[in-house]
Amino acid sequence: MPKRTLYLAAYDVRKPSRLRAALKRVRGHATGGQKSVHEVFLTPRERDELLHDLHYILDEQRDRFALIRLDPRSQPRLLGTAQPPQDPDYFYSG
Repeated sequence: MPKRTLYLAAYDVRKPSRLRAALKRVRGHATGGQKSVHEVFLTPRERDELLHDLHYILDEQRDRFALIRLDPRSQPRLLGTAQPPQDPDYFYSG
């Protein structure tokens, strides 16, 4: 099984229908996040599929999307009751 890498997926989508579609696609991989920023663990193939799907969902003139790879050596800083990101054995998307 390929190793997943932790990314931050962030977006700013203007049209509600595109926003719902992008949110559904990103949350299929999300382990946490808030509003329009999510922690996602992705294999290289999952990353390519996500970017491909969002290319067809988003309007590149009006919407913005960023997928930022996080350094696996860095340690998260947690505040309050926050939980560190976890890479589960599987994701349920349905």
